[in-house]
Amino acid sequence: MGRPGAYLTIGRNGHGIRPASEAVADFDDIVIDLTSDEQREQASRCMNCGVPFCQSGIAFNGARRATGCPLHNFIPETNDLLFRGRMDEAARRLALTNPFPEFTGRVCPAPCETACNLGLNDDAVTIHDNERALSDYQWERGVAPLPAAAPDAPLVSVVGSGPAGLAAAWELARLGARVRVYERDARPGGLLMYGIPNMKLPKEIVERRVKLMEDSGIQFVCRCDAAAVAADIAEASDAVVLACGARTPRDVDVAGRGLSGVHFALDYLAEATAALLDGRDPALTAAGKHVAVIGGGDTGVDCVATALRQGARSVRQVVRAACPPDEATEHAWPGPRAVYAQEYGQREAAELFGADPRLWSTDTVGLSGDGTGTVRAVQVRPLPDGAMREIPADLVLIAKGFTGPEQLVVDAFAGFDNVYLAGDARLGSTLVATTMADALQVATQIAAELGLSS
Repeated sequence: MGRPGAYLTIGRNGHGIRPASEAVADFDDIVIDLTSDEQREQASRCMNCGVPFCQSGIAFNGARRATGCPLHNFIPETNDLLFRGRMDEAARRLALTNPFPEFTGRVCPAPCETACNLGLNDDAVTIHDNERALSDYQWERGVAPLPAAAPDAPLVSVVGSGPAGLAAAWELARLGARVRVYERDARPGGLLMYGIPNMKLPKEIVERRVKLMEDSGIQFVCRCDAAAVAADIAEASDAVVLACGARTPRDVDVAGRGLSGVHFALDYLAEATAALLDGRDPALTAAGKHVAVIGGGDTGVDCVATALRQGARSVRQVVRAACPPDEATEHAWPGPRAVYAQEYGQREAAELFGADPRLWSTDTVGLSGDGTGTVRAVQVRPLPDGAMREIPADLVLIAKGFTGPEQLVVDAFAGFDNVYLAGDARLGSTLVATTMADALQVATQIAAELGLSS
């Protein structure tokens, strides 16, 4: 697909990023898009591979995480249509497998690019940017709502409105079900709304999708504790989808854990976004504080970036993993390659403070207080047997991942036989694309059992 041989003469040109000095002054989108002509040129680099691993969604070489698109998007075909300027066709092709490219085109870490054949000996095709560009094109021209379900259609209730819940709701509505979504927070969107900062996923992107779903006849019931009314939901529904995510955070069992000023990362990020949306000051802020983030994943990166925007005095990120090499020593293509890289929050911290904020190969062994019950420092020890030292911290954010769904919700629906698990609630914490793919499969199964057409 694409222009034959274009990859030989055209280099990769990804989207730009606002400089840290500008970006940390607000919570606006950090991405600087390419022009439409530049994006088409990038799409032309797609090679017409005999075996396009980019759309495989398979774990290669014993890797724990799959590479290639979990949604199995038709990537070479979409790239070719984009290159040829057939934008509407490209958007329709993408929509066959991906209901929400506006989300994945912004927050997915692009396992498709990891598995890109061109990436074996050159820089991969800008699949992620191409997807975002197509989605933006489509929304600029208007996305039509789904036809409303028949009044006597089966009712399916979805608990949770994160990426899995929204994907299940959209697919079930597309297949003809009446759909009602229950969300405990004030706004729909779950992780997309409250767990991912605005500069990475602007909330108007989530809000316009929710509005389209409402226009399609999907009902949203917010500020609802589904566990408290589980029997009512299950008895009123032909099927129930538990898409409540894997929200139970993994804690750190160290001395001083009970000190004030120590919080789970998602609580911190959710409050930052809620305050931004409400137009108020956050109740939990990094302003003027030394911040320590425990954990090196995407949530930790988001904490670093948010703390910078709130005016932190310093930010350090404690990571148990060793610093990867600048170049892969073992080339496990098309599986993931462990190489040193900085995500947006780390790049911003490095630009502002002069160094990458991560303390690699470092274990958190304790938390020190100031004598009044408030944290003042994190005790760390370089691995495997370094000497313990302290780093200053007035605010400690635990970003060690998640252990599974909140058991209270799952247990509340356990006595009913019309209940299905979908997304992270079933799989554990995964990528947005992976949790969406699972939810789409669950929705298809439910639709078949309810006699709805596919």
